[in-house]
Amino acid sequence: MARVINFSAGPAALPEEVLREAAAEMLDWHGSGQSVMEMSHRGKEFMSIAEAAERDLRELLAIPANYKVLFVQGGATLQFEMIPINLLAGKPSADYLNTGEWAKKAIKEARLFCQVNVVASSEDKAFSYAPPQSAWKLDKDAAYVHYTANETIGGVEFHWVPDTGSVPLVADMSSNLLSKPIDVSKYGLIYAGAQKNIGPAGLTIVIVREDLIGHAVPTPPAMLDYKNYADNDSMYNTPPTYAIYIAGLVFQWLKRQGGLAAIERQNIAKSKLLYDFLDGSRLFKNPVARADRSRMNVPFTLADASLDEEFLKGAKARGMVQLKGHRSVGGMRASIYNAVSLSGVQALVDYMREFEREHG
Repeated sequence: MARVINFSAGPAALPEEVLREAAAEMLDWHGSGQSVMEMSHRGKEFMSIAEAAERDLRELLAIPANYKVLFVQGGATLQFEMIPINLLAGKPSADYLNTGEWAKKAIKEARLFCQVNVVASSEDKAFSYAPPQSAWKLDKDAAYVHYTANETIGGVEFHWVPDTGSVPLVADMSSNLLSKPIDVSKYGLIYAGAQKNIGPAGLTIVIVREDLIGHAVPTPPAMLDYKNYADNDSMYNTPPTYAIYIAGLVFQWLKRQGGLAAIERQNIAKSKLLYDFLDGSRLFKNPVARADRSRMNVPFTLADASLDEEFLKGAKARGMVQLKGHRSVGGMRASIYNAVSLSGVQALVDYMREFEREHG
């Protein structure tokens, strides 16, 4: 059976090259006579896999030496709680930016632990833009400033890095980490669920500056304390071994593509192709402010919503799946992460143009 073009927001498409490599190694990893899924996480075979994955990630992102890379479970959602537990450090409040559904969830959880100062919000325009920093009301005494670098549901992405001075900047990069180069040194902490551009669901990457570790609330739960992960090389308990292995293969694949600068060029080309069509269409529209459009997640609507099901049915017949928008906003959404090819986006645009000729 031919593989589909997968526009899922997550779990999302993985590079076919990576899947084939994993399939070839499924029963016997490098002559060990066992699958990675069967390995002891403390055995030399898996330790070499984990070390290589961290090394390649550090190289791809040019992560400074004074940052720890942690492999954590629980998805990015667990980080909504781990961040205040670990970073408040006795301070009563933290700053949060409200830009959509994921920011709202982070804010809700943080309020269980501290006073949340919502520094700015784009809810006034249905979360269709990124509030300029000139409109933010930052608190110089806040423990940290949290923002969502890319809103998967609303399709809003920050193409600039907020300046928070001496207050640590925390970023949820679940849906755009590894899609472009970033300056890690501008952040106190970066976190990302793996199931977009990194690997399968079950793994979360946390990149945290060392000086922010070890100041958790008194007697934090062991599995919610960054220090336990840092002190034990992310092996305080059994980590998500197979997910780490697949992530490591993705990191190697990214290096073979030419690194993050090269993958960013591809992502710019893919998103431009789709947005250019949307901007010229009479039937399809994108609601996001042009300067803040996501390169990863492209929501769009049809002028006549009664055509939605017909559009989705036609897409599926042409081998294109997971184009239905999130249930909270409706419409359509094409997630065009690293593993989605330019030819895949071209196939979508060709179909949309054909659909518009028939229904526009």
